[in-house]
Amino acid sequence: MGKVSVAEIKELMKSTGVGMMDCKKALEENDGDMDKAIEFLREKGLATQAKKSGRAAAEGVVAAIVDGDKGVLLEVNTETDFAANTDDIRNFVDAVAKTIIATNPADVEALKNEKLVGGTGTVGEALTELAGMKIRENIVIRRFVRFEGKLASYIHNGGSIGVMVKLDTDLSADQVAAIGKDVAMQSAALNAPYLCREQVPAEVLEKEKEIMLAQMSEDPKMANKPEQVRVKIVEGKVGKYYSENCLLEQAFVKDDKLTVQGYVDAEAKKLGGTIKVVDVVRYERGEGIEKKEDNLADEIAKMIK
Repeated sequence: MGKVSVAEIKELMKSTGVGMMDCKKALEENDGDMDKAIEFLREKGLATQAKKSGRAAAEGVVAAIVDGDKGVLLEVNTETDFAANTDDIRNFVDAVAKTIIATNPADVEALKNEKLVGGTGTVGEALTELAGMKIRENIVIRRFVRFEGKLASYIHNGGSIGVMVKLDTDLSADQVAAIGKDVAMQSAALNAPYLCREQVPAEVLEKEKEIMLAQMSEDPKMANKPEQVRVKIVEGKVGKYYSENCLLEQAFVKDDKLTVQGYVDAEAKKLGGTIKVVDVVRYERGEGIEKKEDNLADEIAKMIK
């Protein structure tokens, strides 16, 4: 049983939402291995599926623009919420999104070398000027995705979450716009890690089955059942895993008698065409970015002592 650091405990608490002492024990039992500690907590029924982005946060804006058959989802980060809500930042984000649509850069670094739409210099030059002369805090163009085709988007709460949806359909963009937006809103609300069951990696599914079996062994009502019975029960639970983690198999938030796929199919039938959701990208502002928390580490250290 190895000794673990305050930083490791803090990281595990953020990843799982589990209390300090349980996280400390999980790490000690697994010699500081973070992935094994998460599995340990899940097997004990203390944690749900690990939140890969943790509880980290940062300020900024997620924006989505659809222009005809082209669209972009973009995240720009700032140090403060105040800066994120200024007209200078909002106008910059809008111009950067339009630049991405117009120039189709390969990545953020290539984007910085493109001439800013509506500006006189490059995106990088405009960024430097905005950060140094107007906003006076660090500004980062973090990530973007550009799509072409029949598209729909949704922005939640002024830019805290953004979703872009691509559809394969024989219907017009106007006909499927509301359907695509409904799918985007579903993704924003429930954040499924996969679009469909075919996208779930085999190793992920096998690990889920192992964890389900371990959870049963901790349950007095299930522990004494023959292994083949428990395996059969787990196979039945796999369907629930899909319905929670695959967007198209989730219950549709506007009508829980339908899955999202069922809703899309029903709407396509009404319109006399076909609609297939082929891609969904969801950005949440600041996910995975460490935000300074001055007192948590000290608090944990004191409690351990």
